[in-house]
Amino acid sequence: MLRKLALGGIRSRFRDYAVLFSGLVIASAVFYMFLALATNTAFLKSNSFIALTSFVFYFGEVLLVIITVVYIVYANTFLMSMRQRDYAMFMMLGAKGRKIAQLIFIETVSVGLLATVVGTGVGIGLTTAAGNLLINMLHAPATHFNPVWGPAVLWTFVFFLGMFVLAAFVNAGKLLKTPVLQLLHADTTPNRLQQKRSVLVLQAIGAIVLLAIGYWAMTQLGTLQLMGIGLALVTIVMGTYLLFNASLVALIAWLKRRRFAARGLHNFTLSQLSFRIRDYTRILAVVAMLFALALGAITVGLGFQAEIPALVNQQAVYDVVTVAPNAATRRQVAKLTGVTATQHYQEKTDRHYVYLDASALARHPVQLMDYQNGKTVRVKVTAANWEKYADMAAQQLSTFRVPADADRQFKLVPAARFAQLAGPMRTVTTYQVADFGANYAPIKAIVAAQAKQHDIKSATQSGQKFYSYELVNGMFSGLAFMGFFLGIAFLAMLASTLMFKILSGASYDAKRYLMLQKIGVRPRLLRASVRQEIGALFLFPGLLGVVHVLFGLKMFTGLLRHPYGNLLVPFSIFIVLYVVYYLLTVWLYESIVIHRDVTA
Repeated sequence: MLRKLALGGIRSRFRDYAVLFSGLVIASAVFYMFLALATNTAFLKSNSFIALTSFVFYFGEVLLVIITVVYIVYANTFLMSMRQRDYAMFMMLGAKGRKIAQLIFIETVSVGLLATVVGTGVGIGLTTAAGNLLINMLHAPATHFNPVWGPAVLWTFVFFLGMFVLAAFVNAGKLLKTPVLQLLHADTTPNRLQQKRSVLVLQAIGAIVLLAIGYWAMTQLGTLQLMGIGLALVTIVMGTYLLFNASLVALIAWLKRRRFAARGLHNFTLSQLSFRIRDYTRILAVVAMLFALALGAITVGLGFQAEIPALVNQQAVYDVVTVAPNAATRRQVAKLTGVTATQHYQEKTDRHYVYLDASALARHPVQLMDYQNGKTVRVKVTAANWEKYADMAAQQLSTFRVPADADRQFKLVPAARFAQLAGPMRTVTTYQVADFGANYAPIKAIVAAQAKQHDIKSATQSGQKFYSYELVNGMFSGLAFMGFFLGIAFLAMLASTLMFKILSGASYDAKRYLMLQKIGVRPRLLRASVRQEIGALFLFPGLLGVVHVLFGLKMFTGLLRHPYGNLLVPFSIFIVLYVVYYLLTVWLYESIVIHRDVTA
């Protein structure tokens, strides 16, 4: 009987449960994906550069756990708000508290179990797609990669079921301690707070001070270090809550006293907002923080991806260099695309020196990277300034030598002297391409062919730019990958949190909208009221979240050269997705509160 009641309750509110369910599915799917990539030790050991990113996924997992715990707590509150009236009616009809507790346990755990099962299935598909994307980003072989990873499945179920079992006990205990009449009328009781103007002013000042401290702390991480992160987190969360609490109450009261309230259904819309203002204050503070985390994660992730070519280009001028290329090397060179510059230099060697023709450098200077005042600049080196850059050339032109030249130094000689040297002559060719990543495969093959030809045993002996690219790409692609998927997970949770907070009161709001329809208010005006009310609830946290992100990007100035350089793409992606969630919320809310047949 209890199972039938539980399932009947879920079916009766399927639309609301679907919103809750979708957020939980996405959370468990991303949770599984990160675990599957971070705990597959065989895959990590067989791909050294992916192994470098494993700590990134563990860090992402910790962030996801923290946010998911907050999300589940709020989802649990939503779950109870939907069913507490039904539970109260069962208790009035004589149901025992123990049976009600069992009913709550069955419903809560059932939703959690089903969401985890579906989420894990979605996570396996997501891991397949995301894993292949990561492998392509890192140019790594798919050795031992397995989307269905047992330990990840186990820990996903342990975490989510553990959270929902705990939530079930909390729900049961809380409900049994609450008076039945309070449960029956909880959703129809207004949460308006009669706050004095002086209190609101103090809250607004406190909010500004706390936010200023938090923003300052994010710019001083070099000095404050971990304490700065903790200080920023506490002050920004508190400041966000106080700002919404002070500004929303004051703004609604101010608008109600203006002519704005008399036009259309504005007064009704403002009354709707003020009816549950305290609950909205809390949820908007949570959403603003999640918005900032989501947008910040996507922005920083894409920023890391954009940093890869810039950082690699600081390591060396030439994308690949060949020394006396054989047929195998020449075949791979022919596969290069987008070649922007090619230069040929002649070398001769004896016991002590690698000789370069000074006249050739006069026509085509070699290029080196010079580090001046914290900046990297390219310098052209000829016979005229060779002495100045001789030590730098010895380090950066290691690609002009082979292991047999380890004890030989570079020496420039005039063309006539070069022609008279008796040593063997070889050709060194430098290549610069428009897109290193697009030429990864042929460059890797060229480096391998040269290593085989000249018996090069290590990256140090080679000196090729390819190895710098491997290292930087291995680290930053993992960070970009984590940032993007964390951002999507946070977005799904924040939007669905706000959605089911709004929709949880829709069934009670429907009575008021029906009354307006019966007295002749046109559906067009009602829809406009819905769009304005929900639009305000989406807009306020969105604006504050953007401000949080703009200040928060200062934390990454040590990792990103231009943290504010590419904001258009991530902001555009995020705003489009956010607007989609807004439109979906409006559509769901309208379908509940606006009746086609007002006589029913």
